[in-house]
Amino acid sequence: MITVVGIDPGLAATGVGIVRGAGSHVDSYSFGNIHTSKHLPLPDRLDRIFSRVMAALQDERPDLLVVEDVFSLEKYPASGIILGKVSGVILLASCRVNVPVVEISVREVKQVLTGNGSATKLQLESAVRHFLNLSEAIRPSHAADAMALALIGLLRYDHMIGQQDMGFSGSSKRNSMSRKMFRTMGLCGKELQGKRV
Repeated sequence: MITVVGIDPGLAATGVGIVRGAGSHVDSYSFGNIHTSKHLPLPDRLDRIFSRVMAALQDERPDLLVVEDVFSLEKYPASGIILGKVSGVILLASCRVNVPVVEISVREVKQVLTGNGSATKLQLESAVRHFLNLSEAIRPSHAADAMALALIGLLRYDHMIGQQDMGFSGSSKRNSMSRKMFRTMGLCGKELQGKRV
C-alpha cells in the first residue's frame, strides 16, 4: 500500500486529498481544505498553509505528494504570482520532510480522469466520485481537485517515482488515515472512508 497526498494550491482555500491503496485500488481516502482569512497579512496566510501542510506530511508520511502546477492568465498576473507563492510553501514543506513531489497541470489531470483535457470542474469532480464509488458530491471544489491529483499519483506512482532524482527508496511506512490528521490541519472536510485511530 502506498499513500499519496494531492494538493490544489489556493490562498483562500488550499485543497488537500489523501488516498491510500495500490494501482487503481483505493483502500481509504480523506479530503478537506486549509482556509486562510483575507483579513490576515500575506505572510501569515502563507505560514498557516505551510504549517498545516507540514503537519499533514509529518503525520501521514506519504510516499508521494502531487501538486497542481500553477499557471497565470495574462489577464490576472497578480493571481499567478500569489499562487506561485502558495505553491512555493507547499514545495518547501515537502522538501523539509523529504517527501517526493510532482507537479501536474490541471489539463493533464482532466485528460487522465475524464478523457477530456478541457473538462469542467464539475466533470472532473464527477469522475473522481465515480472512481471512488461515491454518491455524494465532494465539497468544497478545491478538495475535489486535490483528490483528483492524489488519484493521478496513485495510478501513476511507479512512473512518477521513476522520474524523481532524489534517492528516494520507495519504502512504505504508514500511519492510518485518521480524523486526528484533519484536526491537526484544521481542515473543514470529513473522512469518508478508512480506519480511525
